[in-house]
Amino acid sequence: MSEPKQILNQRRIKMSNLTYGEAIKEAIELEMKKDPMVFLAGEDVAKLGGAFGVTSGLYNEFGPERILNTPISETAIIGLGVGSAALGMRPIVELMYVDFAGVAMDEIMNQAAKMRYMFGGVCTMPLVIRAASGATVRAAAQHSQTLEAMFTHIPGLKVVMPATPADAKGLLLTAIRDDNPVMFLEHKALYSMKGEVPEGDYTVPFGKANIIREGSDITIVSWSMMTQVAMQAAGQLAEKGISAEVVDLRSLVPLDKETILNSISKTHRLAIVQEAVHTSGFASEIAAIVAEECLDELDENILRITAPDCPVPYSPVLEDAYVPGPDKVADMIAEIF
Repeated sequence: MSEPKQILNQRRIKMSNLTYGEAIKEAIELEMKKDPMVFLAGEDVAKLGGAFGVTSGLYNEFGPERILNTPISETAIIGLGVGSAALGMRPIVELMYVDFAGVAMDEIMNQAAKMRYMFGGVCTMPLVIRAASGATVRAAAQHSQTLEAMFTHIPGLKVVMPATPADAKGLLLTAIRDDNPVMFLEHKALYSMKGEVPEGDYTVPFGKANIIREGSDITIVSWSMMTQVAMQAAGQLAEKGISAEVVDLRSLVPLDKETILNSISKTHRLAIVQEAVHTSGFASEIAAIVAEECLDELDENILRITAPDCPVPYSPVLEDAYVPGPDKVADMIAEIF
């Protein structure tokens, strides 16, 4: 019997083994070669390659007119991005840490997110805002937050959080080509993670979640670093005879509700794992959607596994206890059974 066409097509795709950070750099490099309107700006993004070295080497390739070091001013960085996007450029601007977005919230919330709507679509806003997010690298309370829920609350912004090197490349290429502003949040603890990444032009669509592990007993919905945690927890649960289906959202706005609801209709249980604090996190939005649209499918209460409602600790011992880990996720889910 012949193999399905999609499998044959997949076999023709050449793969490279890249880190998450290398995949992001490859996406930027590919799009800058393709489109002269694309440029990169941020603090120390030129010779240093950013705080985490993700864009190192691009300055030598593209020069100071397209790889721009900026002042230490998040307001200026996002303002530069908004203005140049409105004039037809396709800027990628970097905030060293998502925690610093608060300094530039007027530009993000009132300018980038609203300009296309207020001008009736005449003005597009092809702006990508890259920012490092998340804890576990001992960076303390002002450099470790997980703040995606703030941005999902603002109409006009798309919010993307890749969990793998392949998705980091594919989603970033999609983001750069989008005519709307995209918050592209990269988990700093994933930068060194390696994985197979398709070579060349490769995109991942927004609003399409990925079922990375199939199961029949419970659905685990997660994104970014917590997808990796959920996968490890699912392995532990399998040893206890519990079959967990892991859904990686990939993009929060737009959100793939269909995949979540279809999975719940199969497993009849739901756990949502997020690194952000418990109150008003994006897990609450998912729980509300499920309660509104498929409550009758659930055999158990919805379980939210999150960080506690306190700032991220600096102490390694406390930080490890603060962030949900595989053991905690597996133990809390096992209690349901």
